[in-house]
Amino acid sequence: MDYNAAMKTTLKINSDTGLLEPVIYRSSPHHDERPQGMPVDMIVVHGISLPPGEFGSDTIENFFCGRLDMNSHPSFADIASLRVSAHLLIKRTGEIIQFVPFTKRAWHAGESYFQGKTRCNDFSIGIELEGTDHTPYEQTQYHQLGNVIALLMQAYPAITHDRVVGHVDIAPGRKTDPGPAFDWAYLKGILA
Repeated sequence: MDYNAAMKTTLKINSDTGLLEPVIYRSSPHHDERPQGMPVDMIVVHGISLPPGEFGSDTIENFFCGRLDMNSHPSFADIASLRVSAHLLIKRTGEIIQFVPFTKRAWHAGESYFQGKTRCNDFSIGIELEGTDHTPYEQTQYHQLGNVIALLMQAYPAITHDRVVGHVDIAPGRKTDPGPAFDWAYLKGILA
């Protein structure tokens, strides 16, 4: 059985730990507590590659965990001062890595605004896809994303289809991801 097939049949959210099981968990220091009583009601889809346009290394994981050697690539000078994380990363292979429990606030959205509310990190779950704005994402990434979204909608009923958005939707003009290469219609078909 391949990785994606195995994940589809066994993925679950542990309500005690806030972790997706059975996936790799690499604890990021870049998170904190959500505001008390704040319901989780949105998923933000991101796209990331480090170095830009390169795939398949552990640089994203190291970046989210605060362990990236900033001298290992010239482009890292632009992100050296950032402390960033996401709840999940879905690699191009379909592998899922978790960095922050869903019950905690990951630092993925930055300055953000959606439907009258600011500070989207407070009430959202951030899912990064390994990719770029202009490189088509892999089919396995869409299927894993669809599996995870379905589970999150069960665990957090306030998350509805219209509250699954891109980073560009909550930080327009500042962010562009997951970019024009992301096929929203294909994802909606998986979720239907």
